[in-house]
Amino acid sequence: MKKLFFLLVLMAMSGASFAQCAMCRATLENNVSNGETGIAAGINFGILYLFVTPYLAVATLALLWYRHSRHHDRKKLDERLA
Repeated sequence: MKKLFFLLVLMAMSGASFAQCAMCRATLENNVSNGETGIAAGINFGILYLFVTPYLAVATLALLWYRHSRHHDRKKLDERLA
């Protein structure tokens, strides 16, 4: 049931993301046709920033989980040997 709810939420949010892409594209096309490329570079940097941030968060959580499980396993091993 939770997976179905999560899937429905993701599908509901996808419409807003497509609208944002169309808005960004229209802004970029308008500025590039006027000879202003600085805004396009800024939007590209923003896209990369938004792209990398979730991956860094997941990698940090994975590292913390790995360290915690490794510490827990060592503690369990020490208890068995003692």
